[in-house]
Amino acid sequence: MFRKSLLPLGCLLALSTPTTVLAATYTVGPTGRQYTQLSQLFDARNLAPGDVVLVDGSAVYDGDIVMGEDDGGAAGNPVVVRWSRAAGTTRPVLQGGTHTFKFERANHVVFEGFEVRGGSRTCVFSEADDITVRDSVIHDCPSHGILGADNNSGSFTLEYSELYNSGAGTTRHTIYMQSDEIAFPNALFVMRYNYVHDGTGGVLVRVRHQRSQIYYNWIENAVYGEMELIGPDCETQQPGWTADLKREDADVVGNVIIHRNSWRNAIRAGGDLNGRSQGRVRLVNNTIVFDRGGAANAVMVQLGLESLEMHNNVIYQTASGSTPAIVRENPASEVDTPYCGPMGKDPWTSGRKVFGTSNWVQSGASLVPYEWTGTLSGSDPRFTALAQYKLRPAAGSPLLDTGSNAPPAPPAFPYPSPLSIPRFEPPQRAKMAMGGAVARPIKGSRIDIGAMEGGSSASAPMPLNGAQPLLPPRAQGTAGGGTAAVAQRQGADTDRAAPADPPQAQELSWWQRIWRWLERLLQLQ
Repeated sequence: MFRKSLLPLGCLLALSTPTTVLAATYTVGPTGRQYTQLSQLFDARNLAPGDVVLVDGSAVYDGDIVMGEDDGGAAGNPVVVRWSRAAGTTRPVLQGGTHTFKFERANHVVFEGFEVRGGSRTCVFSEADDITVRDSVIHDCPSHGILGADNNSGSFTLEYSELYNSGAGTTRHTIYMQSDEIAFPNALFVMRYNYVHDGTGGVLVRVRHQRSQIYYNWIENAVYGEMELIGPDCETQQPGWTADLKREDADVVGNVIIHRNSWRNAIRAGGDLNGRSQGRVRLVNNTIVFDRGGAANAVMVQLGLESLEMHNNVIYQTASGSTPAIVRENPASEVDTPYCGPMGKDPWTSGRKVFGTSNWVQSGASLVPYEWTGTLSGSDPRFTALAQYKLRPAAGSPLLDTGSNAPPAPPAFPYPSPLSIPRFEPPQRAKMAMGGAVARPIKGSRIDIGAMEGGSSASAPMPLNGAQPLLPPRAQGTAGGGTAAVAQRQGADTDRAAPADPPQAQELSWWQRIWRWLERLLQLQ
């Protein structure tokens, strides 16, 4: 129990003269720290913008950690919960519980440097806005790895992390994200520089988010599809929501996607029986490899996609005698009636809308879109070492200098403010170090097709680590408190570096400063 003390009003006034309240630092560790468990800290303290929580490594902490709404930060000034790298040679492990770590309306938080495992329902559960999970290893989750709530969830960034051995059955996934379009309109899901692999059920990346930017990831070996880009679950939305409220768009650029299981689809876009996106999907400079024989679909469109745009992608199947289908439509006759509106069963919301340029497909591939132009084909893309998954184009590869440096937009259905071409490369089948993103230069007159430029990368890592979320600024007039309006629409650079240290708290009113000072005083006694 905290000891309380009363001070004369004059002392309070004298001590409240600073124009800002200094951020606090809290320590968590097995011995010699303020708290031995993260859950103890969040139960005892109300964290404030700019506060930092440092957690010792080389230790295991109990799960069922709930970071509540009184522990969040502010837009541009998050609460930072991170591994104290000076204490312990290995990451702090958060283990077990129902939800190992839960953001329960704790908005504006950075979570950095942890190993998370074993949550019976989720390892990381986000019911909050403006969350960044960075430089973490999330694995052995018997249900969901990372789950975004249907309600009260907004923008979420996942970067420099590794996820594996997660998911179960057909409905539990390694990454499963959704945003609440009533509470946080214009929310953004950013996924970049991650290594996501070897699922134990479901899909590796399943997204029902309003807008997704999936850039520079290595995604490999789901039990079902590697990626699904669909609409919100229509049965779980807040009052006032309709499928026509927002369109769920996805920009997928510079990823390696390797599909080995017998499920036909590497990527599915549009909808399922619970929700259709009615959105636009754009795929640019991805390397899609089916490492098995048999029927294979690079992209399956079903139940309500507005448009599909593809540029500079390479699609290849390794098994002799097998070639993939490029874009397959699941016709209305092959699907059941959706559970709730819209009730249409057609693959497209208003007729087929497909566009693309400068893609490379395997000779004999089927369902190559007739709308594409400049399509290349051949028997072998000539990767550096396919058996070792070294998928950079080798010397003499048909992928070299054959992409488009400025892919054109379809006039009838342009994607809003896309990333034109990749500026960085994905991890090379291993977790990427924080800040270790490698710039992708165009070495010839034209960009190479696929996720990586031919030859070894000549660029040094681009330092992108920092304490703040690498999220875009708030759009003017954004309603509902959503803080991550689409950066690309404002011409913002979402790959910019963040400050290395959290800034001070935002300026408060005179009475707020007195109150915060009293709160700190009582907590420290």
